[in-house]
Amino acid sequence: MSKIPVIVVFDVGKTNKKLFLFDENYKIVFERSARFIETFDEDGDPCENLESLRLSVFDSLREVLKRKEFEIKAINFSSYGASFVYIDEYGKPLAPLYNYLKPYPEALKKEFYAKYGGETAISAATASPILDSLNSGMQLYRIKKERPELFKQIKYALHLPQYLSYLVSGVEYSDLTSIGCHTQLWDFTKNDYHDWVLQEGIDKKLAPIAEASDVFPAEFPGNLYKVGIGLHDSSAALIPYLTSFHEPFVLISTGTWSITMNPFNNTPLQAEDLQQDCLSYLHYKGKPVKASRIFAGYEHDQQVKRIGAFFKQGISRYKNMRYDAGIIDELLEERKKRNESLPDNHKVSAFGARDLASFSSDTQAYHQFMLDLVVQQKASSNLVMGNEVKRIFVDGGFSKNVIFMNLLARVFPEVEVFAASMAQATAIGTALSIHKHWNTKQMPNDIIELKYYATTHDLSL
Repeated sequence: MSKIPVIVVFDVGKTNKKLFLFDENYKIVFERSARFIETFDEDGDPCENLESLRLSVFDSLREVLKRKEFEIKAINFSSYGASFVYIDEYGKPLAPLYNYLKPYPEALKKEFYAKYGGETAISAATASPILDSLNSGMQLYRIKKERPELFKQIKYALHLPQYLSYLVSGVEYSDLTSIGCHTQLWDFTKNDYHDWVLQEGIDKKLAPIAEASDVFPAEFPGNLYKVGIGLHDSSAALIPYLTSFHEPFVLISTGTWSITMNPFNNTPLQAEDLQQDCLSYLHYKGKPVKASRIFAGYEHDQQVKRIGAFFKQGISRYKNMRYDAGIIDELLEERKKRNESLPDNHKVSAFGARDLASFSSDTQAYHQFMLDLVVQQKASSNLVMGNEVKRIFVDGGFSKNVIFMNLLARVFPEVEVFAASMAQATAIGTALSIHKHWNTKQMPNDIIELKYYATTHDLSL
């Protein structure tokens, strides 16, 4: 029997580390998952266990290489961003993989922004909200100032996807999807590193930039597969949509965060956009993607617990609750009577301040919560929508919530709203980025399943 040509994709999240084998039709033919116990850095802050991760890559590769039914044609990587691995000239890590939630010294932060023109100017140029260690460029600045001897030893600071790629290919490269996502390294106004990066000599610690579609031979003798340079996971998840749809669209990717991404909006971020949690990042072809976000998944988890506890119901019932347009109409009528205005701050849902005793049932309370959440979602998405968008795609957890989807269709009556489902969008996007180097078939056009949500009348707010 002939071997199945496959690509190996490592999808490394904060919690789950996954490996997938996709065939040429982008069907999963093998997968495995691992979780590692965190370790601690020199300050006692939790961080990724880099050695366990490194060993896992090699163990996983050895396992799939033993499987005679597969012919490995290529390997690629996606991972969460804002995390650097600092390697010496021999490729050995010099420091822990610091957590992007690690507290940042306030005095150093003030010194940096005072020196380079203030938070507003840096933020606007780099399309990055001020996020402390989540701005990975600030991690390198901190090492230079606080640990100059370590800084001297660093040959390259590789973002995590590129470090994982380096383990297999032996070549060091930087990638725009990692550099261009809230790092404060990339100046979107001049399409190059920001001046502060050059003045501090940070650019000399960053490997040459390669294209997301580039591949390199594996370092292992006798293995002829090709290795991609790795991608930031947010950018990877957008790739299946960019390859499948060419009319302007917005993708609302939902999970813990609900992130609205518009790859067709090239307008520069304004100061007020950044203050409202907007950012821009670079997709796999180096073009800006304007994005906004709300903490919707987290908020949903908290509020369903509150509703369930008050009405003495198990929270699992809210996963599949049916949409009742009559309840929504009643809630809107009550809202008119109270002359209730829209909240000023879209970062906060109005539901948190509502008295649950005012609802006749948990069904009514949950519908009100979803209404409040969709009002919040509309305000967030409108920050990046622009005028050309014809479709909204929703993937992730809320795409399966029929109340959320019906309400979203009602608040956006002028565009088509779809729930999109696709197994492992990030991993598939990572494979698609190097499609031409391993796959003999045409790009697929059927990997995304869509469910259209029609609305007979809009939801006037």
